[in-house]
Amino acid sequence: MRIAVYHASKYGNGAKLAEELRKLMVEKGNEVEVHHVSDMSPRDVPPADLYVFGSPTHFGKAPGDMIRFLKKLSLPPGTRYAVIATFSAAMPDKRTGKMPAEDELERVRRTVPMIDEQLKAKGMIKVAEMRAFVNPDTMKGPLLDGWQEKVLMFVTQILERT
Repeated sequence: MRIAVYHASKYGNGAKLAEELRKLMVEKGNEVEVHHVSDMSPRDVPPADLYVFGSPTHFGKAPGDMIRFLKKLSLPPGTRYAVIATFSAAMPDKRTGKMPAEDELERVRRTVPMIDEQLKAKGMIKVAEMRAFVNPDTMKGPLLDGWQEKVLMFVTQILERT
């Protein structure tokens, strides 16, 4: 299978996830190319069997460079895709010390729905998604422990669905 990965990593966490995905997929006999969205024109995306889009979350949303890339992307309906998103891990409220509820977190973690909205409007088909978390103290990383296992589960999910 030919896989194209496009990420918008700002602090290196998304690039690290993309590289681990590449390594695991190549070990399973797939061909994988990894690119930062700023290094590619969305109009020059080569053909692939699967496209993976990786995005950080800035202020609850996918960054502008990723959304602009997806808006200009022109792939045929039925093209398969997967999403990797990085988020700051949940932290207790500074005033109350209480952890936010899952539904509260989902309201501010809009990256995956934003990417899905762009790609599903083009008739693309989602096969998998992965969410990874970074240290909430810095919001720049590092990735929290267990990220390699998440990538392995993501790879398994992709291979089962493609």
